Amino acid sequence: MAKSKMTRGQFLGTTAGLTFLTSTGFKSGLMGTIMKESRNDYYMTDDMKRNYEVALSILKPTKAQLEHGLELHRNSLVWEPYGFIPRSIDGTAIAEAVNDNASALELQNMREDMMMTLYADNERERKEFENAWKAAGVTCVGQNAGEENNRIDILLKRLARFTYATDKIGDFLIKAAFPDDVVRAKKENKHAVYLTGNGVPMPMNFVSVEEELAYIKIFFQLGIRMMHVTYNRRNLIGDGCAETANGGLSDFGRTVIKEMNKVGVIPDVSHSGWQTSLETIQLSEKPAVVSHSVVASLNKVIRSKPDEVIKALADKDSYIGICVVPRFLGGTGDIAEMMRHIDYVVKKVGPRHVAIATDVAYWSQYANKEWEKIKELSKRPANSARSAWEQLWADEPFKTQPEMSQSTAWTNFPLFTVGMVQMGYSDDDIQKILGENVLRVAKATLDLS
Repeated sequence: MAKSKMTRGQFLGTTAGLTFLTSTGFKSGLMGTIMKESRNDYYMTDDMKRNYEVALSILKPTKAQLEHGLELHRNSLVWEPYGFIPRSIDGTAIAEAVNDNASALELQNMREDMMMTLYADNERERKEFENAWKAAGVTCVGQNAGEENNRIDILLKRLARFTYATDKIGDFLIKAAFPDDVVRAKKENKHAVYLTGNGVPMPMNFVSVEEELAYIKIFFQLGIRMMHVTYNRRNLIGDGCAETANGGLSDFGRTVIKEMNKVGVIPDVSHSGWQTSLETIQLSEKPAVVSHSVVASLNKVIRSKPDEVIKALADKDSYIGICVVPRFLGGTGDIAEMMRHIDYVVKKVGPRHVAIATDVAYWSQYANKEWEKIKELSKRPANSARSAWEQLWADEPFKTQPEMSQSTAWTNFPLFTVGMVQMGYSDDDIQKILGENVLRVAKATLDLS
């Protein structure tokens, strides 16, 4: 189908455009429409259109709310403190590796490498990658560039992949070393990753405390700007969010937080236990963050945070990033429920202390067909493998329905702004939540404010 072009303003001004965006959704005659903005040209895939339609059917904004929200989003610095940039996969290459008897570890590394770098090497996937960024209207993603581990060799792999990708396509995506790089990316109509790690790197030789702390600075020099204190389980630093003991920071953990402050790395307690979270925030001389979580008062799960932790964040002029994982949100598990969590924090401690960190990824529109090439090659029954050590996820009765995730898809980010417009927030407050709060904390951590 040929793709016709018109500006977003022209489109929204038509009767068809208003119907498309506020009531019955995407009409068949509009499926190929390209929404052309002053700086961002992109097209909407069938999945994007479906997700947009689901979200709009829940929000039901007025024409004025929709237009204002979309315009505000386009003009704002949008920085999610923790998320995942668009992904893709090459099923043919994986199938060939399987047929060549590649080991499980080889296949895992190959799959991860593709997810994190294929867009830098494949022209079709690069176009898809860029299109998703433009549709989302996101300036910067706090991208996890380390696994759920403390081993240095493991933590290096993802860091290398994102370094390679940003080196390769720096004309579109940069690795932001400092907060002002993100601001400049917005001005230059580029996009950025601000790299985070899901673990504090340690040699684990246990010769001295100083030796164990030394790699925090090395990984900072390599570009990591935020680190998970724990990931679900207990480690040498403190208790994770899935540990029933809820024991807080260890003595060693206290030295880790002090070293992170000294070097300029943000302590992230998203996957930490409530006591570990509280003690980290209170001990840290610079802002610690809950980069991606939800409000326990609305849905008490292992990954949520209680009011006491949220208040401690506000006292340190920091923030909690609200994610969009349905089972963490609870309730309706959709975009409306996400707005409830944001609004709770705003009313409890103010708009200066909340952000949006989806914790979900956009997958290439070609991914399903690529996965189909691999599906028949599995040599073991589904779900027969043991769970990875770090997972430790509690059984939850919550049932995720497709429309929940569809309504909060990454490319629906502009509609998150529309939702905040509907809640009556001022433009200034919305821009704080969209990115300025994250920018402020990033600068404070590096003493740049």
